[in-house]
Amino acid sequence: MLDTLKTIFLAIPKGLSVTFKYLLTKPITVQYPDQKLILSDRYRGLHYLKRNEDGTEKCVCCGLCAAACPSECIYMEPAENEFGERYAKIYEINELRCIFCGYCQEACPKEAIFLSKEYEFSIDKREKLIYTKEDLLKKGQRSTD
Repeated sequence: MLDTLKTIFLAIPKGLSVTFKYLLTKPITVQYPDQKLILSDRYRGLHYLKRNEDGTEKCVCCGLCAAACPSECIYMEPAENEFGERYAKIYEINELRCIFCGYCQEACPKEAIFLSKEYEFSIDKREKLIYTKEDLLKKGQRSTD
């Protein structure tokens, strides 16, 4: 009985006060997709890989990004070209597992991997969210153009 009285005389007026507080304020709803969201400077979205000025890949497949990743969403296999330079034969990021922490970007000594501001990446099949090296390099070319 005491709990019921507390609810009636304390909780309900408190809840109604919150309702009335926001009743006459301007709504903050964004009419997406007509209006785009204003993102923070610290926002981290989809990954992309950069190239050097001469067109070669910056990534030398050192493995530091994969080692720093807490969700283990980066898979890579190294290889060497005819000049003895390392490159990533296979480089994949599983965006379904990624927590967008940015540790991969921080760990990269060659500044090859970055997180973009892209947040619109809805997909119809889960397999499409596993990005290969070619996908990530294409995104990197678009981000610099």
